[in-house]
Amino acid sequence: MISLYKLLFIIPLIILGCKDKKIDEKYLNQSINTLNMNIFSNKGIKLFSIKSPNSIYDKESNTFNLKETTINLFQDEKLEYIINSDKSKLSNNNKIIVLSGNVIVKTINQQDDKLTANSFTWNIQNSEFLLLGNVKLENSLVTLSSNRAILKKSTNIIEFFNPVKYKYNNSIKDNRYEVNSENAYYNIDNKSINFTSKEERVRSKIYF
Repeated sequence: MISLYKLLFIIPLIILGCKDKKIDEKYLNQSINTLNMNIFSNKGIKLFSIKSPNSIYDKESNTFNLKETTINLFQDEKLEYIINSDKSKLSNNNKIIVLSGNVIVKTINQQDDKLTANSFTWNIQNSEFLLLGNVKLENSLVTLSSNRAILKKSTNIIEFFNPVKYKYNNSIKDNRYEVNSENAYYNIDNKSINFTSKEERVRSKIYF
């Protein structure tokens, strides 16, 4: 009989506990059907805009979790980069952006350039973008690929880290030029490439 009383006392506590959890989740997580947000610097300069058809705001961690994200990056109030991804996370009071899944970076100055990766991370307090996993730059002239790269927004130079593969896309189908090196630097503005290798020479192969 005592065990029965204990059981009847415990059940309401379990029910109340479950109910409180549902209430907490409801108020801590807010679903937003369409998100269109502009982020400005302390001086009122527009840094970037972010759009998503579906997002969830976590009040406890002050984090936005977004799907099908489009981010526009600005420099001196002018659109410079457009980035798309399957999903993204905006955290640390909108200071850190992490995009993942089919990340595509397009430049306005060189619309022929297409930069892709598995993930893209940016701390807006600096001007460097970190790209990880299957990083590839493609245009009508070249294809550069590695597993890690850093895009420096201040100089518009992409540094591809070891190992790097480079292919010259010739208009003649059977001709191509390939290079394997430790690091490669691609200048978006003038489409020039520099290769570096510390321990051994840059290896190149020419196919005719």
